[in-house]
Amino acid sequence: MTHKPHGQAPRRPNIGITPDYSANRPDSPFPYYELKVPYADAVLRAGGLPFVLPYSDDLACVDAYLDRISGLVVTGGAFDIPPEAYGETAREGMGPLKVSRTAFETALMRGALKRNMPVLGICGGMQLLNVVLGGTLHQDIGREIQGAHEHEQKHDRTQPQHPVDVRDGTLLAEAVGRGQLMVNSTHHQAARRTGERVVVSAVSPDGVVEAIECAQYAFALGVQWHPELMLNTVPAHVGVYRALIQKAREHRR
Repeated sequence: MTHKPHGQAPRRPNIGITPDYSANRPDSPFPYYELKVPYADAVLRAGGLPFVLPYSDDLACVDAYLDRISGLVVTGGAFDIPPEAYGETAREGMGPLKVSRTAFETALMRGALKRNMPVLGICGGMQLLNVVLGGTLHQDIGREIQGAHEHEQKHDRTQPQHPVDVRDGTLLAEAVGRGQLMVNSTHHQAARRTGERVVVSAVSPDGVVEAIECAQYAFALGVQWHPELMLNTVPAHVGVYRALIQKAREHRR
């Protein structure tokens, strides 16, 4: 039997991160996968080992990815989830779609949840988590939520836009503390009807759902903001990624 040297840091669990995709860059005839560096930095800072997961429509490939990771981060982006995914048709205010990306992330998220693998949805990733768990979305906050505040900030995204109320007794409260938390905001859609057994764990002052979780799984958490951009300005946000990494260590076989 081998023993770890005293004081050695625990082995970093592999964390899969979904990238964005750009097909029409003027400087290249080739499409690009793109990932903001703070996503990987946040995973590293929290104790994980980040891996970028290129898209595939082959479910065997999705399973192979899931065989090699112990946690999943589904990222955000400047696109919307097709409303057909939650039983609706497009209304005024819908943004662009990235159908292949959404299909891949849906398969990956469903597979991870089936394995009870920890899943963290960031911004659009939270919206997808709600849809995968049976919920629906507001297709455009400004048009559909009366009295809603501005949720697409124009200033530096490392700085907060508004507070949210983190509800006591939730997974999110364990990660960042309960009560008021200042967050950034870069979205025009939001959870409308939450999925079955989904708990709303944070709301903004105008009533917009800002975080969800589902106790049916070991760790299924979605936050509407970008904690990875605020690790230095509002340090409590690193708790979101630390909670994911801790659960990933427990999940790893």
